[in-house]
Amino acid sequence: MDSLGATPEVTYNWVDITQDFFKHLQDLKIGELLHDGHLFGLFEAMSAIEMMDPKMDAGMLCNRGNPKPLNFSQAVAAGKLKIDDLEPSELIGIIDATMACIVSWLEGHSLAQTVFTNIYLHQPHSIVNKTLKAYCLAVYKLLDCIRDCINKAQVFEEEDFQPMGYGYRLGSNPQAGNTYDASLEVSEQKCIAMLREQEEELNKKARSTDEEDNLWAALAARIRFTRMFYQALLLITKRDSQSGADCVALLNGCSEMMKVIIRTSGKGTQPVENSDSPNPMGFEPMINQRLLPPTFPRYIRIKPRPEALQYFDEQVARLRHAWKITSCTSFHTALDFFMEFSRARACILSRSALQLLYLSPSPASTASMAQSNMSAPAGPPRPQHAFVEILRDSVKHFVNPPALTPKSPMLSTPQAREFVENFLARCVRPFAVLLQVCGHNRARQRDKLALLLDEFAALQEEAESVDAVVSGAAGTGPRACFGTWVLYHVLRIMIAYLLSGLELELYSVHEYHYIFWYLYEFLYGWLISALGRAESLANDATRRDSRDSRKRKTKKRVRPYAREGLLCQVMQNMCGGYYKALVAFKLQGKIVAPAAEFDNEAVRYKHRFAPLSVLTPPQVHYHEFCEMTQPLQYENPVILYLGGCKHFQQARSLLESITTPDQEVTDLLKVAKTNFIVLKLLAGGHKRDSTAPPEFDFSVHRHFPIIKLV
Repeated sequence: MDSLGATPEVTYNWVDITQDFFKHLQDLKIGELLHDGHLFGLFEAMSAIEMMDPKMDAGMLCNRGNPKPLNFSQAVAAGKLKIDDLEPSELIGIIDATMACIVSWLEGHSLAQTVFTNIYLHQPHSIVNKTLKAYCLAVYKLLDCIRDCINKAQVFEEEDFQPMGYGYRLGSNPQAGNTYDASLEVSEQKCIAMLREQEEELNKKARSTDEEDNLWAALAARIRFTRMFYQALLLITKRDSQSGADCVALLNGCSEMMKVIIRTSGKGTQPVENSDSPNPMGFEPMINQRLLPPTFPRYIRIKPRPEALQYFDEQVARLRHAWKITSCTSFHTALDFFMEFSRARACILSRSALQLLYLSPSPASTASMAQSNMSAPAGPPRPQHAFVEILRDSVKHFVNPPALTPKSPMLSTPQAREFVENFLARCVRPFAVLLQVCGHNRARQRDKLALLLDEFAALQEEAESVDAVVSGAAGTGPRACFGTWVLYHVLRIMIAYLLSGLELELYSVHEYHYIFWYLYEFLYGWLISALGRAESLANDATRRDSRDSRKRKTKKRVRPYAREGLLCQVMQNMCGGYYKALVAFKLQGKIVAPAAEFDNEAVRYKHRFAPLSVLTPPQVHYHEFCEMTQPLQYENPVILYLGGCKHFQQARSLLESITTPDQEVTDLLKVAKTNFIVLKLLAGGHKRDSTAPPEFDFSVHRHFPIIKLV
């Protein structure tokens, strides 16, 4: 700049490289890239925003001729946002749209792009209409309660739930830098009282109206549902053993209200066709665009109202089912409950609620446990001494070890007592983490089970040491009581790990044969053996405890795990049937194998069973698998089909012997019957010359498919 303040003229030497660019571009083949290490690397290329692409460029989607979104004050001043004199249909539309946004948030999207696109939630205290004001304040409290429940349980992943509030203040504690409605100081009791008051007012209006389609009654049902749902979640997050009946009653009331809400969902204002807004008034999808982090923006389409309301209805049912965990008196039944609940692919809120109902401390307890690090799930929130007692009872019921009976000679030395107590304390974390793993989504469970197997491997070694020390202190022969208990749970984890690959469709069809072989020949066989050994140990301890010889002679043999052992035999026969059928398919060329240059079965086998290598039973290596299965490679396919038939027939007979079948038994029976018929047809020469690969239909059962011939 010169002395007079004038800006000197700047000269640019622009060079047009368009023709040179396209000329040199012809030297590149399709798929090739030109890379200069000093300019634009692969990381920058993957991180770059593709301009003009609606999926990648937020500005392209948000600013394509649309006017600037109005905030609460601007929308009210412009007359586009009513804060008083709202019609019942408008209130119903706003509430239903907000419920759809909450469902979208629970399915993994951000608050800023779902619930807080509702402009009414930006300044709820400025709303004049009492019903809408009470509802908006209740939404804040409900969101805070949901987030608290999910954060306490710690069973969510980034694809399940986004806890970030983006500056919106949900709780009662002020947040630094909060710029949204800093006056939201509404207690739980006041929020519930406000909803109850509006509920009564709306019911009065409903009784004074004789219209067939009573919108006031529909609106009252929505307010009542919000109140009861919020109260039920409060009882779940603040676990109280005296509140069981109240929580179930509230959830039952929610189900009744949901029937009314679903029936009247068409009475409110509906979203405009081809619009991203879930409601004509009160919602602005782009209002929080500037709050989003500087990453690839996600395009959010709010859940349609019918699907969202159905989601809420099912969620209430899941929460009611989750409350049943409070009646599980043993760890064994609780673990079965957790696994069954997980198989139903429950939502993140109900999975979290289940964790809190079983693992959280009672209000009277002040003990707390450390939270998890990034690589492993958290330890149990329940006080450690309480969980130790749960595990102690579990061992007693499973094998009834003499070391845990009062005045046992096996605990005659302080060293033996210390070994047993230290072992039970050492079991707390792995078993609590096992329950917590069951709360994660099905895909993440597989990875976490593989990590958990390392901890159980160390636990197996310690169990063997405890059995040796306790038996030595009593001067008796070795009795693997604690080892059998740990082995049983290890086998269940190993089986769950392998079966999850089938459920998640991780295995190719040409890999099925060694997966089912491993389950058939080893894991289910070991599990049946472990159950039989536990039964024998428990009965031996019972006979020793009985001092009356006449009573001992007449005492019946107790079989607490007879049903579980029978189901294990069913699973073992099912796996055997699949294995033999798959080998026959392979011999007849009906299984499509990968090209030789891309195939290495030994590598695939090692990869599939690698997490099992640290445990007992020891892993069966690939060369052992080849040696054990070699004879079947030269067998007649007809003989193999008949062998598979026998396995499915045996599974069918065992299932039909169960007097009180549940849905799992019914599904397995259908699969066994169908596969028996299919293999019998194949053994009789049906489609012998066809090379069409069979289909495996997992629609009936998630692990055991129906074999279909195309």
